[in-house]
Amino acid sequence: MRSAAPGRHLAGLAIAALAVASGLAGCSSSGTSSGDSTGAGAQASSSQAAGGGAYTIWDPYPQHDKSSDWVKLLESCGTQAGVTVERTAYDTTDLTNKTLLAAQQGNAPDVLIVDNPVVSTLAEAGVLTSTEENKLDTSAIAPNLLAAGQSGGKTYGVPIGANTLALYYNKGVLKKAGVDVASVKDWASLTAALEKVKAAGKKGITFSAIGTEEGSFQFLPWFWGSGAQLTKLDSPEGVSAVALWTDWLKKGYAPNSVINNTQTTSWQEFAGGDFAFAENGTWQLANAEKAGFEYGIIPVPAKDGGTAPAPTGGEFVSIPVQQDTARYAVSQKLVACLTSTDNSLSTTTTLSYIAPTEEVQAKQVEQNAGLKVWVEAVKAAKGRTSDDLGTKYPKISEPMWNAVQAALSGSKSPQQAMAEAQTAAASATQ
Repeated sequence: MRSAAPGRHLAGLAIAALAVASGLAGCSSSGTSSGDSTGAGAQASSSQAAGGGAYTIWDPYPQHDKSSDWVKLLESCGTQAGVTVERTAYDTTDLTNKTLLAAQQGNAPDVLIVDNPVVSTLAEAGVLTSTEENKLDTSAIAPNLLAAGQSGGKTYGVPIGANTLALYYNKGVLKKAGVDVASVKDWASLTAALEKVKAAGKKGITFSAIGTEEGSFQFLPWFWGSGAQLTKLDSPEGVSAVALWTDWLKKGYAPNSVINNTQTTSWQEFAGGDFAFAENGTWQLANAEKAGFEYGIIPVPAKDGGTAPAPTGGEFVSIPVQQDTARYAVSQKLVACLTSTDNSLSTTTTLSYIAPTEEVQAKQVEQNAGLKVWVEAVKAAKGRTSDDLGTKYPKISEPMWNAVQAALSGSKSPQQAMAEAQTAAASATQ
C-alpha cells in the first residue's frame, strides 16, 4: 500500500471532510452529484494495484457504466500510456470522503476527478500535487476556469469541462405577454418582463433558493452581478441582490416554493409550461428538448447590463500525492490524454460540459449553435473558491444562504439578513 510522500501534512483531513460536506452541491457536476455510487460504473476494484502496470482512477460519474464512451476513453488512455486502468466511480460527496480517507491511509488513487470547489480543500490538506510538481500543461485553459483549482498561488489540476447557469425562457409565455426577450438586458428590464407576464395571467421566474450550497450556487449570479464580493456580504450591492429576489416574491413574480426548491424541482416547475423564465444549468438541455414547448436561453443579466458572472460547475482532473513519485510520469500521461484537445470534444459532449479551451469551445458551437449562449456564460463565469478564498468559501456560503432564506421568508429585511451573515462569515474565516 502506497503512502503520502514525506513532508505532506495530512493531520487535518478529518476537519477537511467536514468542510467539504458543507461545500458540495448537486449543481456542480452536470447534475450527477447525487448519482448512485452502487451503479454499474462503481464495479471496478477500488483496491490499489500492485506494481506499475495498473493505475487507479476515481471519478464522480457512476451513471456511466463500463459500456459508456467515458469508460472507453479511460481505458484507451491507459492503453496509450502502456498501463491498465482500474476505475472506480462514486457519488460526489462519497468520492470526496473516500479520497480524504484514502490519503490518510496512504491509498490515494493515481488520478482523481473531483468537483472543483473541493480542490482547494484537498490541496490545503496536502492530498494533491500541484501542476508545478506534476508537469501538467494548463496553458490553453481559460484563466477563469483554472482559478477554481488554484490555492495559495498554485494550481492543482486541469478542468475537464465546465457548466454554469443561465436563464431558460418559454417562448410561448413571453409571446402571450408581449415580451421581446431581446429587451431583457439588466435587472430592471427583466423585472419589467416579469410584470408583463404576471399581468398576462402566467408565472414569472423560478429558481432554487433552498438553504444549502445549491441555493448559494443559484444566488451567486445575482450577487456577483450586482458587483458584490464574497468578502463583504452586506455591501449595498450584496443587499440589492437579496432585495431583488425578495421583491420578486412579494410581487408574485416568483413563487414562494423557491425557498425549498432544489434545481430539480425548480426545473419541474418550469417544465410545467406556465413560467416565463427558469434559472438553471447546462445539464438541463436534454430535458428542455423534451419539455413540449419552444424554449430559448439567455445569460443571467448583471444589474446594470451585460452578463453576470455565474459560478462554474464541473470537475478537475488532479494527481494525488504518492510516496512513489515515479508514478507521476504515467499519471501525467493519463491526465494529458483525458484533457487533450483531441479528446475534449467527445468528453465534454458525453459529460454535458462546455470545454475549458477556446479551441474546443469553437468546435462545440460549430456542431451545435445552441451552445453559443453557454460558451458565453462560461467565459463570464467564476469559481466559487476563486479570489484565493479556498477553504474559506464554505464558511461564507452558509451564512449567505441562511441570509437569503431569512429575507425570502420575511423574517428579516435584506439589510439585516446580510449584516448578520457578514458577521457570521467574518467570525468563521478569521
